Amino acid sequence: MITLTHFLVVSACLFCIGLYAIVAKRNAIMILVGIEFIINAAILNLVAFGRYDKVNYGGQIFALFAIVLAAAAVAVGLAIILNLYRNYKSINPDNITDLRD
Repeated sequence: MITLTHFLVVSACLFCIGLYAIVAKRNAIMILVGIEFIINAAILNLVAFGRYDKVNYGGQIFALFAIVLAAAAVAVGLAIILNLYRNYKSINPDNITDLRD
């Protein structure tokens, strides 16, 4: 039987993978993927804890809201990355230094 601990371990692994993808920062797409891994880890936690709330289904409702927010974040993130590539011809975050003073 799959217990709450199994869900939390998988969620912690997803969070660590996402954190590594952000810290390694090879390019902007990998940073966006890392953020999505972290959001998915949070959604998995919400669904896992919501499984034990039989009356209100609060975890599932919050998870659905988080999925909608993640989709919106991906759309905005990809638009920003495409504009950066159009202006700088690179998606490496280390090469984009115009806003830094």
